[in-house]
Amino acid sequence: MIGYNEERRRAILNRLAKASGHLDAVRRMIDDGRDCSDVLIQLSAVRSAINNTEKIILKDYIERCLNDALCQNDEDAVDRMNEAIDKFIK
Repeated sequence: MIGYNEERRRAILNRLAKASGHLDAVRRMIDDGRDCSDVLIQLSAVRSAINNTEKIILKDYIERCLNDALCQNDEDAVDRMNEAIDKFIK
């Protein structure tokens, strides 16, 4: 598999850093005894950052897999992509 282009790599790393920062905030909030509703809001931010990262990676995979399948007339590539999506969606 080919690595990510620089723009996507930076986008993925930025979103992961954001998720990590939100998760660190959750830990501090728990240590500080913050209200459950505040913690839940912060956890929602963690989930959102992870979901956005997943979308970038999945879109990249689909684009590359479909491109490879079309260029190489490879029906197995589509099957592999569908299997990866099925595992991801679980």
